[in-house]
Amino acid sequence: MSYQKYGFEPAFVERVKLKLKNPDTKERIKMMLQGVTKYDLQDRSKVRRFVGMLSKVLGEKLTDKQTENMISFVIAQKIDPNSTLHLIKLWSMFR
Repeated sequence: MSYQKYGFEPAFVERVKLKLKNPDTKERIKMMLQGVTKYDLQDRSKVRRFVGMLSKVLGEKLTDKQTENMISFVIAQKIDPNSTLHLIKLWSMFR
């Protein structure tokens, strides 16, 4: 899996996926990320803020290294949240 190159443990990914199956948690995260643009996801400081907010909602304590790995991952993916192709690519990466 390509996310493992960024230091994500498969157990961590599975734990987060399980938490995202909760409809209330999923809706909270969708509301937090509503209106985010591809430019926001290329700005290191904004991505750091998103990672912090999302980790609190999910109840995950992240180390500084994990946070930096996530920021690097998001920036490297060049995600456009309005592109169905980009979203499908991400979905297939974590399914």
